[in-house]
Amino acid sequence: MKKYWLLGLTFLVVVILDFLTKEYVITHFPLYSSQPIIPGLLNLVHIRNKGVAFGILGGAAPVWRDILLLLFPIVAMTGILIFALRNPQQKTGILLSLGGIIGGALGNLIDRLRFRAVIDFLDIYWGPYHWPAFNVADSAITLGVLFLVFSYMIRKEG
Repeated sequence: MKKYWLLGLTFLVVVILDFLTKEYVITHFPLYSSQPIIPGLLNLVHIRNKGVAFGILGGAAPVWRDILLLLFPIVAMTGILIFALRNPQQKTGILLSLGGIIGGALGNLIDRLRFRAVIDFLDIYWGPYHWPAFNVADSAITLGVLFLVFSYMIRKEG
């Protein structure tokens, strides 16, 4: 049980950092505005994404989209917690990853409850090629999943 503090701490750090950065964007940037941070590479923007990653489901019927996008993170967070609690011998990196994923899921769920959309603000691009805007929660989820996949691939090879 001692290791679970790490999962909880990671979770809290992600939720708080995600909330604070989104609040900063909401209060300092009008909707759809853009401010170059590293010209030619990174802008701070203020976008509200009603869909999921890359805007998928953004054009779906609002009732079904909203129900699905509220239920999915709850089910995912519950599943991850059950997995973590049933596998107490998890390594530190796994617990960090799980905490980041749960924190990111909750951060975006909070946005959906508040705004019926997720606040995205990081716009990475190269010339005319833009990666879809994202936020701290998205980053924590992505890095957590990538680390898990990498960890389990290495574990199977070893």
